[in-house]
Amino acid sequence: MNIILSENDASFKWFILGTATFVTMLYAMAVTIAAIALPDMRGTMSATQDQITWAITGNIVATAIFTPLAGWLATRYEIKNILLFSVLGFMFATFYCGISDNLEEIVFARFAQGAFGAPLPPLCQTLVLGVFPQKQRSLAMAVWGMGTILGPVIAPTLGGYLGELLNWRWVFYTLIPFCIIALIMVIITVPIYRNKLRESFDWIGFIFLAISVASLQIMLDRGERNGWFDSAETYIELFICILSFYIFITHSLTYKRPFINLNIFRDWNYSLGLILIFFFGMLNFVPVVIFPTILQELKGYPQSIIGLLMGTRGLGTFLGFLIMAFAGRLDPRLSLTVAFSLQAYAGWYMSTFNIDMTFYEVGLASFIQGIGVGLAWPPISVLTFTTMNKNYYSEATAMFHLIRNLASSIFIACCVAVVLHTGQINFGYISSLVTNWNEGIILNLAPENMNNLSEVTIANLTKELNRQSLMIGYINAFKLFACVSIITIPFLFLIKKSGEN
Repeated sequence: MNIILSENDASFKWFILGTATFVTMLYAMAVTIAAIALPDMRGTMSATQDQITWAITGNIVATAIFTPLAGWLATRYEIKNILLFSVLGFMFATFYCGISDNLEEIVFARFAQGAFGAPLPPLCQTLVLGVFPQKQRSLAMAVWGMGTILGPVIAPTLGGYLGELLNWRWVFYTLIPFCIIALIMVIITVPIYRNKLRESFDWIGFIFLAISVASLQIMLDRGERNGWFDSAETYIELFICILSFYIFITHSLTYKRPFINLNIFRDWNYSLGLILIFFFGMLNFVPVVIFPTILQELKGYPQSIIGLLMGTRGLGTFLGFLIMAFAGRLDPRLSLTVAFSLQAYAGWYMSTFNIDMTFYEVGLASFIQGIGVGLAWPPISVLTFTTMNKNYYSEATAMFHLIRNLASSIFIACCVAVVLHTGQINFGYISSLVTNWNEGIILNLAPENMNNLSEVTIANLTKELNRQSLMIGYINAFKLFACVSIITIPFLFLIKKSGEN
């Protein structure tokens, strides 16, 4: 897809870019904002820890199912109308999240929020790619990427403050003014593009791809609570995922007008770009998910302080985007190497933390990781579509965001598993050292307490052992983060710049 603006309207593309950035930020804010409200929501709805997490799972599953649908919608309807419908539906779903009084209502509302919000990032990216020429896309992607990356940083900061000041419902009500502004911006700035294509809808391809992606997301989200492959549920979900994906592939290869045109994968840069965005997605959200847990559970920081620390990542990301806005003409392989090297360094630096980590250390690590994110996003977004046929932009961007979301879910699940499993192993090892013959224990406890330990002393000692063992688990997750960053670098030199054979 390519939107052609007249010479008089050429400057209007910057207003379109602003709208696309803001709308994408709106979607990105909703991805993580509910995590702040989960403890309070659990109390209001009298739900267990396992039940309330469906408020997160429902949104993830809906996003995974409906993201690929954006490509087909863009070939049938005007992007402006789709954006208006999606933002309006997103706003009502968000309001319903705030007024929900039981578990069923909040899960349904979050599913609807994910369904209406899923088309927003790929359609906004399609819009930006369509109005900007090749030489300006690096700058455009840097600006648009701010919405994708800064949303999950702004949401916890603002939502955490309002959640403490008022109640958990205002975490969702916070998004309503942003929705209204987004609607006004879409109405004013987005042009009407008359698409001549009227592709028929491949229901079989869509249904089986949706089933495959949804079952994978549910397996990843519930795997740790179910004990992974110790549970029959995991095997069932994995079987459904593989079978549905097999049917989707075989159907797409034989059907004349498949839901996802597999010809897009013949483009070398696009296929390589999907590999890079997969690694990028793995690295992007893990610190956002892990750091709040460390700071809250192990350090006891309030939500407002945690939000400020997460904000340092946003500052780093902004600096990275600013650098790429001026260095967009450099060899992208160089900038991406620097970006993933910074990610690796941030992972290594975080792996040196201990239970007494300081505010400065956490903020610095988040800032460095944010710079790496800001340097990586624009060149990946541009290079992936450098040689792509413009007729495939809509479905190509949908697949691009689907891969990124899947990668985030997979790696978050892996890191959580590493934290818990290695934490349990180390708890067993450390607790075995707590004996009457351990000189460190003897020196820290009075002699009379060694012979008559009270229940309070034992409870406090157990709590401290749990803190220390969990910290080791988080350190191992950070080491895994650094390894993935390093593994990505060799793929960067397979990129072909425009004009290369």
